[in-house]
Amino acid sequence: MTDSRVRPFAGRDGLDLAYRETGEGRPLVLLHGFAATARQWLDHGPAAVLAAQGNRVILPDLRGHGDSARPHDPARYPPDVLADDGLALIDRLGLDDYDLGGYSLGARIMLRMLVRGARPARAIVAGQGLAAVSSAANGGTNRRVLTALANGDSIDPGSPDAEAAHWITHLGGDPRALLQVLNSLIATPGLALRQIQTPALIVAGDQDHAHASAEALAVVLPNARFTRVPGDHWSAFTRPELATAITAFLAGRSREPKP
Repeated sequence: MTDSRVRPFAGRDGLDLAYRETGEGRPLVLLHGFAATARQWLDHGPAAVLAAQGNRVILPDLRGHGDSARPHDPARYPPDVLADDGLALIDRLGLDDYDLGGYSLGARIMLRMLVRGARPARAIVAGQGLAAVSSAANGGTNRRVLTALANGDSIDPGSPDAEAAHWITHLGGDPRALLQVLNSLIATPGLALRQIQTPALIVAGDQDHAHASAEALAVVLPNARFTRVPGDHWSAFTRPELATAITAFLAGRSREPKP
């Protein structure tokens, strides 16, 4: 079954949020990246392949993104609120035996969920590295570009900032909401990461230089394996090798935790 219509759920603070589903079988919750939406998993990512392999693929729109509410009020973005929302969705759906994954920002949030008590059977950390996960989110290019878009400031044509602004605009991002999303992100220190016992796949593009510390993340997590797929941060998400790596991981037996 393919049924990707928008479905509502409420965040723990009552905010109206949304998710989609495709496929039937074992629940697999996948979180999208910054300024993206759940639809990207369906239109460009591996959701269809994973559904065809017998998974009920559950795809939320993060707060401030897609069909979920995008308030501008900073009070609606307290620290770690995206992890709160992910945990609320798992509770709302009554998930017990399930798998959990994320790409880029989604992977960062998924790790926060694990630290805070989510207990999936397996975890997929894609397009993310140790350096970003264990540091506070200063936003860098994203914050600079979003601030310019929100204020109506000019951006130099042909610059990296202009390219980032193009994609944020193309994806329908709300600059003011996305700035608040950045403000809500918190670090997950190495000590907390070392407490995560969930078997995990760490996967990143071989040209994803911004997340070159993905392999280091696999070393810190006690029960993780690392694999590379072709592509940079954006193109790796669309490559069939990502779907193949995730499918193989979900189909295989989990390793015993590292001593």
